[in-house]
Amino acid sequence: MTAAAASSVTLADIVAARARIAGGVERTPCVFSPALSRVTGCEVFVKLEYQQRTGSFKERGARNALLQLPAEAHQRGVIAASAGNHALALAWHGRDLGVPVCVVMPKLAPLVKQARCRELGARVLIHGGNIAEAKELADKLVADEGLVYIHGFNDAAIIAGAGTVALEVLEEVPALDAIIVPVGGAGLIAGVGIAVKASNPAVTVVGVEPRRAASFAEALRLGTPTRITMDPTLADGLAVPEVGARAFELARTRVDRVIAVDEELISLAILRLVEMLHGVVEGAGATPLAALLSGELAELRGKRVALILCGGNIDPLVLARVIEHSLAVDGRLVQFSATISDRPGGLAELAATIASTGASVQDIRHERIFGGPDVSRVRVSCIVEVRDARHADELQEAMRGKGIRVHERVRPATQG
Repeated sequence: MTAAAASSVTLADIVAARARIAGGVERTPCVFSPALSRVTGCEVFVKLEYQQRTGSFKERGARNALLQLPAEAHQRGVIAASAGNHALALAWHGRDLGVPVCVVMPKLAPLVKQARCRELGARVLIHGGNIAEAKELADKLVADEGLVYIHGFNDAAIIAGAGTVALEVLEEVPALDAIIVPVGGAGLIAGVGIAVKASNPAVTVVGVEPRRAASFAEALRLGTPTRITMDPTLADGLAVPEVGARAFELARTRVDRVIAVDEELISLAILRLVEMLHGVVEGAGATPLAALLSGELAELRGKRVALILCGGNIDPLVLARVIEHSLAVDGRLVQFSATISDRPGGLAELAATIASTGASVQDIRHERIFGGPDVSRVRVSCIVEVRDARHADELQEAMRGKGIRVHERVRPATQG
């Protein structure tokens, strides 16, 4: 990457992109959240990019790129490899602008995103285990069919479009101290970094990526984009094995700090946003809050911080699992086994004891076959909703007080 190529996106390009896409892309709210401020110790403002028509910030770059196509490319069409959000954005704005769109999605792309792309009229092809492998087929179709490839995070027009979100945040949050940005291929943080550092260099730019797909941190360590081996992550929109070369060069000098977050924190952040913001945000979009919850940004306590909630396209089934698991991690759903009388009234006494503490039974299952030789007693497995870990301890003591033998509580499985 030459110095000229690396500097090919400027604040002027971002300002021009903003004017170009005006009216075609939503100006999303950036609101103060008292609840999130209370739990993080910061003055938290949230940029609600998941409220875009297709559920992510990707619309900004997609429309900016499509509007600059030459006439022949506008007629022949475009192609991209994407796990979902870039594909959705191209499909929506391609339909709106009359540009044929083909997207190649990896096999693990969320089904809800695949279906939505087809609904929007895009030609959808499924290929490879990640974006890099999907791009191999896309590159072949560029050669075979003469399509124009629009890179989801490395094209100059995409980066400039992404940067428009920062212009809005700077206008909407006076005296901003820091902005936390999700990092996948680095296009968003490149655009945000350019806009922020050119407008107010004192604002701290923090990048956050899933620990299981920390390709930006690896590029910083080695000084150049390098393909890494990834593990599956809840932040599937950030699962990019190698950051873009242009995006990296533009971002590396404009990002003050990069941290990685584990799956448990991403999951917990999704739950906090559902409860405290009343918003459904995908794993990638929840990573900025996960970064604040990690405890690694203590220097931002008391500071005015903006979180870019970049997307909300989460599979409903995944969301249900995430919420239940997060409630368990949070100590609000507990699972335990207990031995009770198998005579009439035994189960009723257990239920009454649980109810007397204010806890709520979610599920009870009997285990008679492997419960032991005493046929007068039976082991039951229970899932109970409680307020917190202290409430769970109170429940356990109450059952022991009734002579109900409680076995060790089951802790939720955790992953790094």
